[in-house]
Amino acid sequence: MTKNRIAIFKFLIVLGMISFFTWGFFEIADDYQDQEIRHFDSIIIEGIQNHVSPFWTHIMLGVTLLGSVKWIVILTSMTVMLLFLFKHRLLAVYVAVSISCGGLFNWLLKWIFKRERPDIEPIIQEQGYSFPSGHSMGSFIFYGTLAFILFKLYKQKWAKIFGALLAIFLVFFIGISRIYLGVHYPSDIVGGFTAGAAWTTISIITYHFLDIRRKRLE
Repeated sequence: MTKNRIAIFKFLIVLGMISFFTWGFFEIADDYQDQEIRHFDSIIIEGIQNHVSPFWTHIMLGVTLLGSVKWIVILTSMTVMLLFLFKHRLLAVYVAVSISCGGLFNWLLKWIFKRERPDIEPIIQEQGYSFPSGHSMGSFIFYGTLAFILFKLYKQKWAKIFGALLAIFLVFFIGISRIYLGVHYPSDIVGGFTAGAAWTTISIITYHFLDIRRKRLE
């Protein structure tokens, strides 16, 4: 297979991924009051909240902290500084821009859709709109970005696989924690994941384009 065909093949895969994630997001966003989505939400909420206990509440409060704005801002700042320190300047800029703009994008989506939070008994109190989940979207972008950095900087396969699996594990359970704590519908979580996946994919493609251009200018 020639280089041009490989490039076209990769482009089609990426385009397909972005299209799939975007389609998934708008399937939910188009009408989250739809009977099927409401039924999906109620089944998942009941299944998760049937296991509410002091032990799991303590665990979920810790898990949800890993997707909070404060935590992500702190870790993003540390990551950017370390990348600059080790002279990975383009990666540092990519991390800073992708994550900060991703947060603004989530705020914009919440403002557009204005979905109220669940009317069930919440374990914690949250302000603002519900769709898409900021914790889910933000954690997908942040931990997905960290996994991408591992793929770029480490040659060992075990490190790449471990980073990817850890990112998936964290993002998934952060989403579960938001349902458990009663502050999001499951459809909010799925909406956050799909929007975060689309944003992360677009950000990575943008990084690759800039990296190729930088190398040509050197």
